[in-house]
Amino acid sequence: MKFIRTVELFAGVGGFRLGLEAASDKFKVIWANQWEPSMREQYAFDCYIAHFGNGKHHVCQDIAKAKCDVPDHDLLVGGFPCQDYSIMKKNSAGIEGAKGALWWQIDDILQEKRPKYVLLENVDRIIRSPAKQCGRDFSIILRCFYEKGYAVDWRVINAADHGYAQRRRRTFIVAYHNQTKAFRDLAEIVCVQGLKSMHRHIMEKCIFAKAFPIKNHSRSYVESWIDELEYAGIPDVSKAQRVYLYNAGVMMNGRIYSVDVTPQQEVPTPIKAILERDPVPEHYFLCDEDMSRWVYFKGAKHEKRRRRDGSQYYFSEGSVPFPEPLNKPSRTVLTSESQVGRTSHVVQDQTTGRLRVLTPVECERLNGFPDGWTNTVMPERMRYFCMGNALVVPLVTRIASTLLTEMSLEEVKNAP
Repeated sequence: MKFIRTVELFAGVGGFRLGLEAASDKFKVIWANQWEPSMREQYAFDCYIAHFGNGKHHVCQDIAKAKCDVPDHDLLVGGFPCQDYSIMKKNSAGIEGAKGALWWQIDDILQEKRPKYVLLENVDRIIRSPAKQCGRDFSIILRCFYEKGYAVDWRVINAADHGYAQRRRRTFIVAYHNQTKAFRDLAEIVCVQGLKSMHRHIMEKCIFAKAFPIKNHSRSYVESWIDELEYAGIPDVSKAQRVYLYNAGVMMNGRIYSVDVTPQQEVPTPIKAILERDPVPEHYFLCDEDMSRWVYFKGAKHEKRRRRDGSQYYFSEGSVPFPEPLNKPSRTVLTSESQVGRTSHVVQDQTTGRLRVLTPVECERLNGFPDGWTNTVMPERMRYFCMGNALVVPLVTRIASTLLTEMSLEEVKNAP
């Protein structure tokens, strides 16, 4: 039996691997890396090895050091750190930030190993990061892929649009090398038909269109170039490129085509469907002494505030539901989940009618993990943190299932 030798970077608690293995046992993770530089205790890695085993091919080390040990592989996957691209981070630095710069570790691996396929995930905002030079960071990433002989498809996917219980929007990227049939077929038709074929590819032919069918698209589109004729090198892309990319797109031979698409909607799962039915411990319920803070954080505001330099300004924001409507999918789960604040979910308990925060198990369900997946050696606070950093596992399964049908097994070697 032939396997698709897979390397998993920034593995977290194993969401990518769970999704791949649910799609097919042909996906064989032969090397994985997880490292959180800001933490002394590596709770996510401990969770990973608790489920997948503690061997020399599971590495807890800074990827800058570990990358030299990455073996030859067919598929590279990873949810590379998103904080520097996220809208939740003020004045985010994008690809120039401390974690945004981890893209270059992926780039080094692509340069050295040239896997046939790449599947990556990041926040939806990455396609327009940074705010002061829209589209620069993603254009740099596309240029890196181009220089190493890859074509790239991307799609911003909201899990709730496809039947799941969380309104979590993430950018998924699939790249395929010029040694693959998928690349050659697309390159040939683009050479002959140009933009029309790129549009048809996004709407019907690409992996994302097959996994998540499209209903329609806007009349607006963008065409751009990131090849050597437009920009001599990546420093020139970084300095001059500015492009407003849409939620779906393709890059072939340095040419970019992007269009805003609307998916065929599937009935989303309401948040009430994932709530625990058994009695939950008392500490999840809102206490009286915190209630005024909850009301303040969740409520609308128009108030005078003071900057560090002493100057004043007015801060305004709208209210958020308090409690959450149980007949709709949840908002995005963040790493700060359960803390008193604006973004934490507060629900009406189905048994008692009292207000409470989500439990770690409920956050796991929102991301498609098995109940208790993070109940290993980590503190409860870290269980929320890990789910805030995770992806929606069934989305990976759908992408991987479609990818598998596109891959010719003659292109991959037997696993060692």
